Amino acid sequence: MTVKPRELGVVAPHPERLARAIKEEARGLGFELVGIASVEDPPHEQAFADWLQAGYSGEMAYMARTEQARRHPNIWMPWARSVVSVAMRYATPFPRETHDSGVPRGWISRYAWGDDYHAMMERRLESLLGWIRGAVGGEVQGKVYVDTGPVLEREVAVRAGIGWIGKNTLLISPKHGSYFFLGELFVSLELPAEQPIRDRCGSCDLCLKACPTDAFVAPFRLDARRCISYLTIELKGSIPTEIRPLIGDHIFGCDICQDVCPYNVNIVASNEPAYQPRDGLHAPALIPLLALDDESFRLRFKGSPIKRSKRRGLLRNVAVALGNIGAEESVPALVKALSDSEPLVRSHAAWALGRIGTTDARAALEDARTRETDPDAYAEIAQAIIACALSPSHEP
Repeated sequence: MTVKPRELGVVAPHPERLARAIKEEARGLGFELVGIASVEDPPHEQAFADWLQAGYSGEMAYMARTEQARRHPNIWMPWARSVVSVAMRYATPFPRETHDSGVPRGWISRYAWGDDYHAMMERRLESLLGWIRGAVGGEVQGKVYVDTGPVLEREVAVRAGIGWIGKNTLLISPKHGSYFFLGELFVSLELPAEQPIRDRCGSCDLCLKACPTDAFVAPFRLDARRCISYLTIELKGSIPTEIRPLIGDHIFGCDICQDVCPYNVNIVASNEPAYQPRDGLHAPALIPLLALDDESFRLRFKGSPIKRSKRRGLLRNVAVALGNIGAEESVPALVKALSDSEPLVRSHAAWALGRIGTTDARAALEDARTRETDPDAYAEIAQAIIACALSPSHEP
């Protein structure tokens, strides 16, 4: 692709000294990892295009819409000469434990336990931009992105020396593992770039083997359509029935491919207060979540990443998790969910009741079938009734 020449960037005096000062200031703002790269086409931009062409992005249409911007940043930011790549650790010392006698519990990805990271990191990067402008004493163009812009963030971070992209497609730091958020500050300054870190995964393939849904079609290649994080967060409609049993107790995100990574074994927990778990988000009790209405959902998850799934998506996920756990005490809550205003919730609650398969579950499903008006939910209820009839839990 032909790229138009970029506009002349700002040439600052003593660029090496300025780069060191920028990184020091960024660390003072709470970014544990900081690096600088030049603004150019990512080294694996064609692989990204091939990934999109293969359909592995699923329903994430924004990926295709912004393909050219992600692959060729010089086209839409001709003024940008350097990018400051930053990372903030979010891991906290709480184990993956969802078992509690008599209380069905689910798993929420660690990154979503605390406050939404986007706004906080954006504010700090804007502060860094202001500091740079003051330090240079001239006009410096800048643009901040934290996960929401058309940027191949991991590619930028690799070239900035933050880490390497692992076989699970996540960025890995040799010291800090992979539990961190990424952000970028593009500037019109010529700054010296870092040396990339070499790939250190070696022959290890623990992450590939651990994925319960076989979402990795090859090392470094993820089919998002089978990824639990995609299915519980990005997917807006029905979760494919053949994948539901593989999701287990996950209700928002996953973490499995990170949990097994050797580089995440002895990492230091984050001391950022915003990333500490909010009450009830580490291994939450599932049955109460089914009772959330629109208002209580908004209040409970205000300022939380979980709001991205919306109420209907979260309750869909909760129903699937309860069906997989199979606890009979969840039947009354699932029966009530058969009358939810959202067909998506009703259909997945029906599936869960079919998995549990008790007499009460079947009776509720039979009743729900007589009043269900949504064709997809009706079909799910009919299938769940058949599942109940075949279940060893059902007593004729």
